[in-house]
Amino acid sequence: MKKHTHGGNVYQYRNCIDFSANCNPLGTPERVKQAVIESLERVSNYPQVGCRPLREAIAEYEGVNPENIICGNGAAELIFSICHGLRPKRALVPAPTFAEYEQALGGIGCVTEHFYLKEEKDFRITEEFLQALHEELDVVFLCNPNNPTGMLIEKELLLQILERCRALNIMLIVDECFLDFVKKPEQYTLKNVLTEYPNLFLLKAFTKRYAMAGIRLGYGICKNRSFLEQMEFVTQPWNVSALAQAAGLAALKERDYVEAGRQMVFVERDYLISEMEKLGLKVYHSQANYIFFRGPEDLFEKCVEQGVLIRDCSNYPGLEKGFYRIAVKKHEENNSLIRGLKKIQDKDMAVQKPEKKMQDNQR
Repeated sequence: MKKHTHGGNVYQYRNCIDFSANCNPLGTPERVKQAVIESLERVSNYPQVGCRPLREAIAEYEGVNPENIICGNGAAELIFSICHGLRPKRALVPAPTFAEYEQALGGIGCVTEHFYLKEEKDFRITEEFLQALHEELDVVFLCNPNNPTGMLIEKELLLQILERCRALNIMLIVDECFLDFVKKPEQYTLKNVLTEYPNLFLLKAFTKRYAMAGIRLGYGICKNRSFLEQMEFVTQPWNVSALAQAAGLAALKERDYVEAGRQMVFVERDYLISEMEKLGLKVYHSQANYIFFRGPEDLFEKCVEQGVLIRDCSNYPGLEKGFYRIAVKKHEENNSLIRGLKKIQDKDMAVQKPEKKMQDNQR
């Protein structure tokens, strides 16, 4: 299987504003940066195995027991640990969705079935998903809100999926990494039913909430202690660096920062959707901190020329050339994106007018 190409390639596109990676628009909190600097005094020591202080802080933040928390080198590592610990033979994932699910499954030889989301239904997961669940499946991955579409799965449907998975002895992995940027996350999270469902694992990360992508820190919540032990058994002991653990402890104190980032996303997301629709782009009304849309097939290259890096989504299963995703950023940066899109549209129209005149003259 060809390895998936992600956004955030600021190393190749150095002179572009990066709209291809979806992190908190406020940037990394200063106190998190300072915590990393101070942790350098301990860089000669191995990091603490098991991340006990960090797990206790996460548990307090989430309102769960520390024993139900597992930390990883980003949420991506936990996805691989889930697959190596569970060793599933057959899995179900939506298409399109986050690529690491299928990559991790493929790495252990698991057969992956796709549930293709339909464009005419705005790429939403509907009750039809329930019919795709069957007894030969070992694990199901869902992302809520989904990446790259930004569409939410309603809580009632999620609970129906979870119940059917339990009846069929299927492990359900729900990725809630982007739920922090939903207006009412408490209406969608499955955290309050973890005790009832030992087949449920929730995936979360510091990456998006605190703009800490380069630090690599994620965590999972599950009440099935034996499953967490299976994951721990296949994960190397020093997987979370001392720097990342220090950054995580500092980040969890940044509650005002998180709320400020959320409020900025709500305002700027509406602004971007409105302006993009005025330009005639097909915009799907995402409920996350990114926007999924359809445009010209060469829009990625033209945006780079304007100093803007967007996410080309054509390499997602279930999508084709012309689908894109952009992050919601600060207003000045968002204005730069809109100005760039307008310039592209003006150039295209200027090219089309002489062509149309020539065609009219030939009639």
